[in-house]
Amino acid sequence: MAGIPDELIRLERAAEVERAKLAGLKEEEFEAQRQVWRVADDAFHTAVAQYAARRDVAMSREDIEREVRNATRRADGDPAVE
Repeated sequence: MAGIPDELIRLERAAEVERAKLAGLKEEEFEAQRQVWRVADDAFHTAVAQYAARRDVAMSREDIEREVRNATRRADGDPAVE
């Protein structure tokens, strides 16, 4: 995970927390929370794309996402099962 900005990890964690809140919700509540999750997830993906586009970053967007997700899950576990 060397070189991965903490901000990317923070954004991924925020998206995962919002995703975990979907569990057990019904219809309208689910759709409302799904929108909150999508906004957080989109923010993560946008930040990853911007980071991957930098000249000093040699990793692909996909590799960056994988590294961030692996680091997040190792550190925090999956919020949906906690």
